[in-house]
Amino acid sequence: MVSLKSLFDLSGKKALVTGGSRGLGLQIAEALGEQGAELVLSSRKASDLEKAQAHLAGRGISAKWIAADNSRDDDISRLVDDALGKLGRIDILVNNAGATWGAPTEDHPIDAWDKVMTLNIRSLFLLSQQIGKRSMIPNRYGRIINLASIAGLLGSTSTTQTIAYNTSKGAVVNFTRALAGSWGRYGITVNALAPGMFPSKMTKGTIEQVGMEKLTAGVPLQRIGDEDDLKGAAVLFASEAGKHITGQILCVDGGLTAVLSSS
Repeated sequence: MVSLKSLFDLSGKKALVTGGSRGLGLQIAEALGEQGAELVLSSRKASDLEKAQAHLAGRGISAKWIAADNSRDDDISRLVDDALGKLGRIDILVNNAGATWGAPTEDHPIDAWDKVMTLNIRSLFLLSQQIGKRSMIPNRYGRIINLASIAGLLGSTSTTQTIAYNTSKGAVVNFTRALAGSWGRYGITVNALAPGMFPSKMTKGTIEQVGMEKLTAGVPLQRIGDEDDLKGAAVLFASEAGKHITGQILCVDGGLTAVLSSS
């Protein structure tokens, strides 16, 4: 029997976090690093990654970084090459990079639809496939954490006008389940976090437009997420504590989906 503390220990594990320079990706990187994982962060801009690296260093966490645009197939291949070069193997993959677009459904630009779909779901498949084939499957071990959203469980309303985003995150939900079923035999778990509203660059406009009072009105805990609320769930999915959990979607939303699903 192992201790509870050791079940959550990530010492010696190697993790790649996409979209890891800020927001939810950086929060998850903090959690994994605090538990001992060796980190590589990726996002499009080197300047953002340098700031994230300095932020983590201030918390006593060492991290390397790779600038890559996950909407480009060649950048994904380069990211895998470089990450494996820096880490040797990848035990934990956090698929967090994503985009959104707001527009009335009847006027939604097709290029914007393609942009959201490419980054939010196509890139997850390509990155997971390459890391699976080159590292996790040969090692018979892996933890894949996808960032879905409660938007992937709900419809797009006339207020949100995010049909592409909602559709893409719904795809992430079933991609998570399908990949879990496909790769369980290799000792790879695949789960998804489905956050509700969290402050980030992506949600800043919504928060300013709608207002905090309206955003929290129907939330049982009467708040939005903060800079720590994803950490525990991420470590659970990444660690031995979650070794018998796969194909699951965990909503971290203050109880909002529980209320909506019962109404």
